[in-house]
Amino acid sequence: MNLAWRDIRHKLGRFVLTCLGLSLLLAVVVTMAGIYRGQTADALALSQAIGADLWVVEAGTHGPFAESSRVPGDTRELVARINGVVEAGSITFQNVQIDRGGRRIRLQVVGYEPGRPGGPIRLVAGREITRSHFELIADRQTGLALGEVLRLGRDDYTVVGITSGVVTLSGDSIVYLSLRDAQQLQFDLSPAAARRETARGAQRNQTDLVNAVIARLATDTRPEEVAEVIRRWKHLSVLTDEQQAQVLTRTVIERARRQLGMFMSVLTLVSAVVIALIIYTLTMDKIREIATLKLIGAPDRTIVGLILQQALLMGMISFLAGTALVYAFSGWFPRRIVMLPEDIATLFGVVVVVCLAASTLGVRAALRVDPGRALTG
Repeated sequence: MNLAWRDIRHKLGRFVLTCLGLSLLLAVVVTMAGIYRGQTADALALSQAIGADLWVVEAGTHGPFAESSRVPGDTRELVARINGVVEAGSITFQNVQIDRGGRRIRLQVVGYEPGRPGGPIRLVAGREITRSHFELIADRQTGLALGEVLRLGRDDYTVVGITSGVVTLSGDSIVYLSLRDAQQLQFDLSPAAARRETARGAQRNQTDLVNAVIARLATDTRPEEVAEVIRRWKHLSVLTDEQQAQVLTRTVIERARRQLGMFMSVLTLVSAVVIALIIYTLTMDKIREIATLKLIGAPDRTIVGLILQQALLMGMISFLAGTALVYAFSGWFPRRIVMLPEDIATLFGVVVVVCLAASTLGVRAALRVDPGRALTG
């Protein structure tokens, strides 16, 4: 006879409600772990989608994602002529806010040269940009549809393609424009501002600027060797793809990742305390039953097994229910949720350890019960 299962069946309603409440708490822990992984995935999504071997940026800077970078547009020709470079492309990045459907949307505009590296790698609908002006490709997350017209700056752009899965490191949606359109949007002055600058005798700003030049190398070429050539002879900063990933994950979002990790640790500690209190309460509710078991000669291991089995069942059922809940509603979260199998397995192991550790309070109380209490009223 399994005493733990018999006790659960006797008070099934309370056990189910307890597991339901605990599953919501553990669902928050799983969600924080998913957001932690998702933030890293978001930070690397755009750079991985571009697929560059080298990032050529302004001298003394660490790339367009970490800080401001501007290089002349003809830098692409300089990079393309270097031995080992298969293809090169210029790109720009700009954050904009638009009003759509009565709400404000934040977008990042990526300017690239159609036919060169830097554009979307996969379209789920529509086509590539074929005209030099007034066409864009939008990520599915924006909610834009094919043929929809979007106002950016002083011009209207038609959505000709839809991509998916690429966001900025802050989770904002991305739209792609041709390089010329993106440069005009980013560097051109408005007519009023241009007249003001002309009246004060200032020269017109140069608009043939880009934020970075990306290069793809031959398979037998070492990126660091080509990067050193560009640094030495072109007086520009160069980051390999690996260095760019390190900048994004260890510098740009490091503080946010540490904060999420701290929240997850605190929630895990809170879960341990809650589990300990629940098990202790359940144990104290069975004081007379435990005293009766002792009175009839049941060994301590039977009583300890009763408490440990209930604690483990409650923890495992709650964890599985909480994880299933997160999976079911992950698409509704404003940030990407990434739950790797190894993370789920690690959290499951943590929950098991927490349940075993938290049950010690109940075990201690059970072992100290006087068998004579079974005879009292």
